[in-house]
Amino acid sequence: MEPSEADGKSRKKIVSRQNEEISSDSEIEGFPGTEKRKKGGNEDEEIEETPQEKKLRLAKQYLEQLREQEEEKAEDEAFGQDLVAGRLEEEVMEQKGKLQRLIAKDVQPPDPAEIRLLRGHQRPVTCLVISPDDKHVFSASKDCSIIKWDIVSGRKLHTIPRGKKGTEDRHIGHTAHVLCMAISSDCKFLATGDRNKLIMIWDPSLCQHLHKFTGHRDAVSGLSFRKGTHQLYSASHDRSIKVWNVAENAYVETLFGHQDVITGLDSLSRERCVTAGGRDGTVRVWKIAEESQLVFHGHGGSIDCIHLINEEHMVSGADDGSVALWSVSKKKPLALARKAHGVRGEEGLEQPYWISAVAAMLNSDIVATGSHSGNLRLWSCGLGFRSLQPLFDIPLIGFVNSLQFSNAGDFLVVGAGQEHRLGRWWRIKEAKNGLYIIPLKKTTPTNGSEEPSQHS
Repeated sequence: MEPSEADGKSRKKIVSRQNEEISSDSEIEGFPGTEKRKKGGNEDEEIEETPQEKKLRLAKQYLEQLREQEEEKAEDEAFGQDLVAGRLEEEVMEQKGKLQRLIAKDVQPPDPAEIRLLRGHQRPVTCLVISPDDKHVFSASKDCSIIKWDIVSGRKLHTIPRGKKGTEDRHIGHTAHVLCMAISSDCKFLATGDRNKLIMIWDPSLCQHLHKFTGHRDAVSGLSFRKGTHQLYSASHDRSIKVWNVAENAYVETLFGHQDVITGLDSLSRERCVTAGGRDGTVRVWKIAEESQLVFHGHGGSIDCIHLINEEHMVSGADDGSVALWSVSKKKPLALARKAHGVRGEEGLEQPYWISAVAAMLNSDIVATGSHSGNLRLWSCGLGFRSLQPLFDIPLIGFVNSLQFSNAGDFLVVGAGQEHRLGRWWRIKEAKNGLYIIPLKKTTPTNGSEEPSQHS
């Protein structure tokens, strides 16, 4: 049967369609990255890519990769510069005392089951410090011993035992109540002060004795290293402040001004320290370089404890039951909470609970206060530190003699005992002598991260 004219036309269309498909495939093979290239105008004739052409193509690809890497590096550097700029701005705010992280609203009361008690001292704990990396805590006591603890496990890592009275010349350690301690920000030096007028310097990592400073004429009641340095400030019941260079084992100078025993001392990065003057009723800011002091009045009783919140603001507590917030530029308190832990005694004879310890989370709006009222209290500072409102209470039996927030702000350490650190006016038999580790949990802020506040 002979093919019809229609069949012939159909076959021509198929061949034509096949040619079109082949032509399309040839174009795909000609894209960059294929190994075959067209030569001249003949679409059917193809050859392998020459070595020279391949080298040229690979060189172009390498140059393109280098260009992309340089662009990514420039973007990373710009991002890093932004981070550094942000950190520098925060540091400037911190130096000016204008940084107030508003985190009190996110802190939740701890679960009592998660609070740990570390036992090791035979007498009431009088003072404590947390290492800069938040891994260890050092505590001291009326039993004259010093203990180094592991925060995570709660184990005792080292104990510096007490010595008997009269053995000061040969015993390496304290032979009287240890009242205060401080640790340098690089963790190279630990300083402890006692009722025997002595300041001991230790290596915190090995708990080895390095040096002993003498010079105070009464009990050493306060110690603080200037942040980022080895300059040490000490306060005493002899009413003086002394400045030491620990790295050089050197005495620097003595400052006078208080009219009663000094009960507390603190410092941060500036070359200055703040002190509580007991029954002289004053808080003082000592400007070391200027050789001057600022005097503040506001409490009605003996001011027994003080702590810096940032470079410009501080919190103090007194035995009239009051807690005060201060600015270094105002001679009167910005805020004052009276009877901050309530009152005790029979009706008509009520007396406020003494404020025996205060602490502040650095550059934040949270402070903590302790007494022997049966609870620890956390407070929220208002904007500009112009108000003080209770956040919540944490049950704790005994005298709260020392408080410190961790550097990361995720836990609080309490040094407690059956007696006040400075005397034996009362004894709470059911209290335990030891350290309490209190976790601080925060809710996730709904509108982002912690909100910094600037104020004048």
